[in-house]
Amino acid sequence: QVQLVESGGGLVQPGGSLRLSCAASGSLLSVKAMAWHRQVPGKQRELVAGIVSNGDTRYAESVKGRFTISRDRQNTLYLQMNSLKPEDTAVYYCNLKNAWGDYWGQGTQVTVSS
Repeated sequence: QVQLVESGGGLVQPGGSLRLSCAASGSLLSVKAMAWHRQVPGKQRELVAGIVSNGDTRYAESVKGRFTISRDRQNTLYLQMNSLKPEDTAVYYCNLKNAWGDYWGQGTQVTVSS
């Protein structure tokens, strides 16, 4: 079993920055990938950024050049979000895939508004 706890969300003005963190605990052997997804009411959850075991990353087109995903050796996942826009407002979820399953955190709200 894996537990994921996100933090770092909040209210920020357009153009501002936030750094999200996701602390992972439990069965962390054979982690294949970790990712950040986001969801707004009435829309499907979408991939924001992902990182696989060899360190390769991928980003949604809408966040390329503004967001950076990273992971430390304790499998804490980060999302540095710069130049935030109102359309980045969403609940952000951490996701981890390992050999035994697909796990999600409870989400953290990010609101970009003046």
